[in-house]
Amino acid sequence: MNLQIENERQLGLGQNVVLGFQHLFAMFGATVLVPLLTGLDPAVALFTSGTGTLIFQLLTKGQIPAYLGSSFAFIAPIIAASAQWGLPYALGGGVAVGLVYVAVALLIAKLGTNWVDRVLPPVVIGSVIIVIGMGLAGTAVGMAGFVDGGSLANPDVRVALFTLAVTVIGTIFFKGFLAVIPVLIGIITGYFFAITQGIVDFTLVREAVWLGLPQFVAPKFNLAAILMILPVALVSITEHLGDVMVISKITGKDYFRAPGLHRTLLGDGLATSWAGLWGGPPNTTYGENVGVLAITGIFNVSVIRTAALIAVLMSFVPKMGALISTIPSPVMGGVSIVLFGIIAASGLRTLVESGIDYGDKRNLVISSVILVLGIGGAEITLGGLSLQGMGLATLVGIILNLVLPYTDKQKAN
Repeated sequence: MNLQIENERQLGLGQNVVLGFQHLFAMFGATVLVPLLTGLDPAVALFTSGTGTLIFQLLTKGQIPAYLGSSFAFIAPIIAASAQWGLPYALGGGVAVGLVYVAVALLIAKLGTNWVDRVLPPVVIGSVIIVIGMGLAGTAVGMAGFVDGGSLANPDVRVALFTLAVTVIGTIFFKGFLAVIPVLIGIITGYFFAITQGIVDFTLVREAVWLGLPQFVAPKFNLAAILMILPVALVSITEHLGDVMVISKITGKDYFRAPGLHRTLLGDGLATSWAGLWGGPPNTTYGENVGVLAITGIFNVSVIRTAALIAVLMSFVPKMGALISTIPSPVMGGVSIVLFGIIAASGLRTLVESGIDYGDKRNLVISSVILVLGIGGAEITLGGLSLQGMGLATLVGIILNLVLPYTDKQKAN
């Protein structure tokens, strides 16, 4: 059974569940980290992540294998708005951000997407995809413990190396169904190895109850709080464009045109507003899950829906959520080195397959600026709006592509 060739075939229930858990484990740490940093309930974040993903799948006609989780772009503004007006008003700002997505989606539906090729040519797309992967490289390396010398005497480093090795071996050498779950196998084996190294704490599992409702919080609305959070929509929309580009390249389909960029933005926007209505952080498509798609070659949306349903069920089973939260950072760091690296490699592949000529100074300048701003973590603040990392690099790349004159060689082509 070659699932990697027939990646759109029907999968059995057992296969869907196993592959769904693989996606769930990949996104879990980041999704629950955002509420932990902002004072929200992680169980609510799981609930809104799962239901938000289902909303996205519904509005995109079940055509895009994308999973939505908590957005890191909103951490700082949520904390700031909560400190000044209270957490419910920060949630109200999140609801408003989702509505901005909806407005932009309606505008794109009216104007069409013919402008996309002009605004986002391969030199920009490929460079931005590299930034998405490499921009997360520091996070993966830090989680793995490969910093400050990274001594093998450190159990975190041993666990990360073991997990990385199993994931790499599984990706290259596993056959049959095992070949499409190397990430899951890496996480599970890394987890058991971490137990032997004494870095797994089961305290939260023992203290958690089996069944319980998430701590839902209703939003409140204040114009000042909304205006503090609303500008971040520009950043998150830019990130959305980048993520959809990556998934399109990995799956070999142009999602900007079918089901359409207006539908992807609408789905992401309504999922974000939905999250705010229940007390969850704004949603966004997840690079971790994109990396899983690239490794496994399984693009069935049914797997994503299964992962979403598991996340929703888990939000009502605190003990299960606590168990997954005991997976140490080094385990996820070891896996993430592969996941994020593959995203960056997809960007290189885009540049190579598009035949980008770096003997042409225009292409060289555009890619160079995008890569340095994005990977370097550059940040520019204008008024209350802060652009950084991938969002800033994408915006600057688009501007450069629009204003720099084409060379005689490019005009000829």
